[in-house]
Amino acid sequence: MRSRIASFILTYVVWLLLSWPPDWQHLVIGVFVSAFVALLTGDLFLARLGLLADPRRLVWALYFIPVFIWECIKANLDVAYRILHPGLPIHPGIVKVKTSLKSEIALTCLANSVTLTPGTMTVDIDSENGFLYIHWINVGATDVETASKIIISRFERILKGVFE
Repeated sequence: MRSRIASFILTYVVWLLLSWPPDWQHLVIGVFVSAFVALLTGDLFLARLGLLADPRRLVWALYFIPVFIWECIKANLDVAYRILHPGLPIHPGIVKVKTSLKSEIALTCLANSVTLTPGTMTVDIDSENGFLYIHWINVGATDVETASKIIISRFERILKGVFE
């Protein structure tokens, strides 16, 4: 129940931010939409609600945001360069990377972070063995350790601080 309430509040705050400045119709519709979303998905996303109650985890979570934005900017510029370059210097492929993250939510956040960064996309997660399979626009390394260092190390360290 707590996770549904928290999901409702979070969804409603996002609704208000996206419909700023709110009028009474947006406020009312936002309540209904947020309640519907919380009813359907409240137990999925916030099952470990107390996780961010620890201030250290919250600091790690807040630190993740600018790191993720910076990595996205760098990846966007890299992909734009590859698209605009006359020789189209790409070498696409799927690589296997090793992660030490264990919890499902940490693996999901890592996979989503990789996928949201242009030039990479998570294809599969082998949570039992700690591997992710990632499509990479320009394969820079085929061995697991080097590919892991290049693709996921910048996110993995921070997500470990947040979730584990």
